[in-house]
Amino acid sequence: MTAQPSTANPPGQTGPLPWARARAAAYAAGVEAAAPPVEVPLADADGATLANPLLTRTDLPAFPTSSVDGYAVRGDGPWRVVGRVLAGTMPKPLTEDGTCVEIATGAAVPEGTAAIVRTEDADRTQDGRVSGVPRGMPEWREPGEEARLGEQLLPAGTPVNPAVIGLAASCGYDTLAVRAAPTTAVLVFGDELLTAGLPGDGRVRDSLGPSVPAWLRRLGAAAGPVLGPVEDTLDAHVEALNRALTGGAELICTTGGTMSGPVDHLHPALAQLGARYLVNTVEVRPGFPMLLASVPRPGGGTALVAGLPGNPQSAIVALVSLVAPAVAGMSGRPMPPLPNIRLTGPVGGRGGYTHLVLVDADGVAVSHAASSMLRGMAGAVGFAVIPPNGQASAGDEVPLVPLPLLAGERP
Repeated sequence: MTAQPSTANPPGQTGPLPWARARAAAYAAGVEAAAPPVEVPLADADGATLANPLLTRTDLPAFPTSSVDGYAVRGDGPWRVVGRVLAGTMPKPLTEDGTCVEIATGAAVPEGTAAIVRTEDADRTQDGRVSGVPRGMPEWREPGEEARLGEQLLPAGTPVNPAVIGLAASCGYDTLAVRAAPTTAVLVFGDELLTAGLPGDGRVRDSLGPSVPAWLRRLGAAAGPVLGPVEDTLDAHVEALNRALTGGAELICTTGGTMSGPVDHLHPALAQLGARYLVNTVEVRPGFPMLLASVPRPGGGTALVAGLPGNPQSAIVALVSLVAPAVAGMSGRPMPPLPNIRLTGPVGGRGGYTHLVLVDADGVAVSHAASSMLRGMAGAVGFAVIPPNGQASAGDEVPLVPLPLLAGERP
């Protein structure tokens, strides 16, 4: 007998949800589940997301600063040297024509400066004066040249990286209001799974327990513990989910058990925990029996549970289809965009289902891409999206669901 998906559908869902609607529902669920912003020191903000727009707290630069080492001069030369200006000090004005001060890169330009003569363009006369010809362009940065006081530099929802931290520091921030990366846990279901050694004797290696946390980190989540393989009993499934919930996970990814076969206990376990389904099965191939549910946490609040199918490629389809939008919503980031890719060969459809097809950077559908295989994914950049009842020809541009790879990881 063929296993069937659970009938515990969300309100209004009577069958598999169209793929685009499932993505949107997952993003909305993430927004609803997002934790409140927190204020953190700059050094602790890396990997979080701006909760508010980043506005300048001063003009950048705040005062005229020299772009070069040289001499700030007033009037015609040769100029008598009347001082030196180093970075970090405020100089006295130049009030007398024919005078100059030696100036360092980054130092404040004295009021009254007409030009800066670069060190390499300057000479000293026998009486110690400076001669030289200023270049055509001013050799200093004007206040507000980079940004004006109150100007928006970055919108809310921007991921915080070292460049953002440096920019925030440059305009006077000591802390940032951010949304932290959501905490996660991964539950691996299946008595047939091995966690070490060679597959054999009817058992296979678990490929998702080691890899899903790495995918989650690349999506912007904080990867937490991996529990399992969890025994194929209802009690064990409930206990594992409770461990993840009491451990503080805001997003729990499970692998396997998303149908209603004799050892598929995820749906009954969710029912015992009072889950509210948000998505239950999706019109997509591969990855059809995926789900997303909201589960009460002991002590208050809820967590999201993403049920990933047990077949490895199907699990990653569920990850990019439901988990990626949910993480973006929980993090306060925009819905993950779908860039286009030009195909260099024909790609067939899957009837009334959206077909997600692994392709490489050249737009070629990769081989070894069955739902149970991971070899093709290792050389792919993402999934080309073929709409229901559609197909694509060589030269067509279609949406791409990128694999969440870090810079430099593209195959």
